[in-house]
Amino acid sequence: MANIKSAKKRIAVIAKKTARNRRVKSHLKAILKNFETALAESDLDTAKEKLVLAEKRLRQAAAKGTIHKNAASRKVSRITRRFNKAYQAKS
Repeated sequence: MANIKSAKKRIAVIAKKTARNRRVKSHLKAILKNFETALAESDLDTAKEKLVLAEKRLRQAAAKGTIHKNAASRKVSRITRRFNKAYQAKS
């Protein structure tokens, strides 16, 4: 354990940020899983709603620094492509 006051504060701040990042990442995983489930069930209306929500949350996480902006863009691109492919197959 740290002895210096500023080091103790940094430990507390890092713990707080780590907890927030874990919550956000866990929430993102749940949202993406909901999207995948809706897509697997061929429920395109629900999948579209989940896609919009997932994109919004991914961009927010990138803006806050929880994930890298390129990682967020890559994930958005991949899920959008999967949705469009399923939509084309349905039509």
